[in-house]
Amino acid sequence: MLDADLVHERDYVKGLYTRLDELRAEKRRQLDAVRKAGAIGSMQNVSERDAFAAMYEDRLAQLDAVEDRLVFGRLDLDDGQEQYIGRIGLSTEDLRRLMVDWRAPEASHFYQATAFDRQGVRRRRHLILQGREVKAIEDDVLDAGMLDGATSHQGEGALLAALNSKRTGHMADIVSTIQAEQDRIIRAPLAGALVVQGGPGTGKTAVALHRAAYLLYSHRERLKSAGVLLVGPSSSFMKYIERVLPSLGETGVVMSSVGRLMPGISAVPEADPRVAALKGSSRMVGLIAAAVANRQRVPAGDRILDVEGYRLLLTPRQVRRARDKARSTGKPYNEARNTFVKILLRELTEQLQSKVEASSVGNNADRSYLAEDVRQSRDVRIAVNLCWMPMTPEKLVSELFGKRSILDAVAAGFTPEERDLLRRPADAAWTEADVALLDEAAELLGELDATAGHEAARREAERRRDLENAQQTLNNVNQALREQGLDGVVEAEELVAYQQGGEARLTAAERAVSDRTWAYGHIIVDEAQELSHMQWRMLVRRCPLKSFTIVGDIAQTSAAAGASSWSRALDPFFGDRWALEELTVNYRTPRQIAEAAARMAAAAGLVVSAPKAVREGRWAPVVDRVAAGRDPDGAAVARLVEVFGEELAAADGGLVAVIAAGALAERAREALRGVYGRRVGGGAGSFEQDIVVLDPREAKGLEFDSVVVLEPEEMLDDVHGRVGDLYVAMTRPTQRLRLIATGEVPEGIEREP
Repeated sequence: MLDADLVHERDYVKGLYTRLDELRAEKRRQLDAVRKAGAIGSMQNVSERDAFAAMYEDRLAQLDAVEDRLVFGRLDLDDGQEQYIGRIGLSTEDLRRLMVDWRAPEASHFYQATAFDRQGVRRRRHLILQGREVKAIEDDVLDAGMLDGATSHQGEGALLAALNSKRTGHMADIVSTIQAEQDRIIRAPLAGALVVQGGPGTGKTAVALHRAAYLLYSHRERLKSAGVLLVGPSSSFMKYIERVLPSLGETGVVMSSVGRLMPGISAVPEADPRVAALKGSSRMVGLIAAAVANRQRVPAGDRILDVEGYRLLLTPRQVRRARDKARSTGKPYNEARNTFVKILLRELTEQLQSKVEASSVGNNADRSYLAEDVRQSRDVRIAVNLCWMPMTPEKLVSELFGKRSILDAVAAGFTPEERDLLRRPADAAWTEADVALLDEAAELLGELDATAGHEAARREAERRRDLENAQQTLNNVNQALREQGLDGVVEAEELVAYQQGGEARLTAAERAVSDRTWAYGHIIVDEAQELSHMQWRMLVRRCPLKSFTIVGDIAQTSAAAGASSWSRALDPFFGDRWALEELTVNYRTPRQIAEAAARMAAAAGLVVSAPKAVREGRWAPVVDRVAAGRDPDGAAVARLVEVFGEELAAADGGLVAVIAAGALAERAREALRGVYGRRVGGGAGSFEQDIVVLDPREAKGLEFDSVVVLEPEEMLDDVHGRVGDLYVAMTRPTQRLRLIATGEVPEGIEREP
């Protein structure tokens, strides 16, 4: 029976791949035909050609991305139908359905049906593919009427095979093995903020990515124009997950680490956790606002300005009145400055006109040129800028932290020690904690060009002018086109649309990346427990509808400004309009390792959810105690090199990571490179190698076959150290964990006899 079933499934899957190849060939032919057509015919024809080319390119990219494990399941239903479940939907030319997209409502039964709640499903079949061939099948029989003596209700082979597979350095999707509690969260409604709390190995990141794909499928009309933003904790993490969404048929999600959310800024980690905590606190809102207000200055006394030989008087009273009127507009700093400048220029022009008229009695010549003389005067420009200088976010924050006089003037509520922490050289690299401050400053300052706020109105006026010009031109051109045998009816609207088409053809994701003010339709935040108050403020600003999926684990918080509870982090922004879901099963970490990590955390006073591990590991955690000698770090690294061959052998071609704090990580990396050469990588973007050395922060959200933790106690004592760092490091392996210590081993790791 099983052999016959396997032959049947192989034939069916072969047919699905044949249909996939047909669709690819069809789209390539259509794309080639469109490209060969060239820029001929009417403007409408050209515009339609470009639109079809973009459509065919997008569809072809989607069809190419789903090659691996195209189909992974089959449902046998009570009505006798068979439904195959795969990465995308496929149909024949006459629209007979061959395969259901995993995101479609009817596909939810594949993930949610059980023997106690069959949902019309008699049997769920898992198809295990290697390349394009079905290598094995596994059945979950949900209808007791189908059981015989040799058949059990349910197997777990597909899930366990996926969990035990070797890691590659890039995250794989879980579309074929999504579990019921994960599926419920993935398909949750779009509106509002959904918090997904889950311990290590519960699939939080996978749920977040699959939810992004599901929302884009289910709410495409809304999200196509607004887009979805996915935010992760680091560049290494973003590289780790970058292949998942394309494999699910989605390429339009904007993916960014927190340090890259300001266009043009690529931030580095904040070196001092005390500074990170201070910059991440809500106190920064008032500090940045005070820094902006500080740049609107009233001179201490009168100032004499020379304009074409005439001496004009600028008084503090004039400046104060102009400043107050500009502020009362409620516009951002740079736009309000435009009002301030106009008021002062008008008053100075009136002064100049009075002086000119007094010296030219009886001369009634036109003096409209005086306003330009005032505006062009060097003295006037200097005086106005000293009172209200045009300002960029980078300049404001750089001078705030780079000049002690400015910081002292605006940081009244900060102690001298806190001001010392905030000081930084003007040319220092921007840090991840700075990015939220730059964003706050940008919101208060507005565009440097004060007219940028009227950009939409300007474009509309420009478009009307273009329409008038296009209509006049086409009155003459259309007849000539007809005489040449071409489609001679080109509308003015079409011509203008074509002329402006370059920007219009950009996807929402492409436009959003370069626009700080872009309002997304939905934001997904992974490792959300790491975000500071200011970083949450920055993200909520990017989604006014407050439609969020927030994924994390409070117990794994390692950032100095991170969350100690979801309520404390989210209530200031969402009030009571957020819901909490919890993932309760650990799919990644073997039971022995998960329990050791939980014991360590509990002994250190860290409250963890400790989800239940679904599988037993082959190895208990290995603890190596090494004599410290005069060079403890050297002794630990020497032991690492000595035993590392065992870890490689145990991983059997999988990915092995060494996790260490501070300078010890670099020392370990160099020692391993001396033995294993180019196989050793380190930090962000190094996961093409099978040996990786990194610190706990870089390891967050990642997984490896085997992990070696160096000096676990030192990890807690490091300048950045927190219990969450060691908890993260210990829960990264899928198979094996070794800890090397020259000093004390943190309490709880070794089970008491």
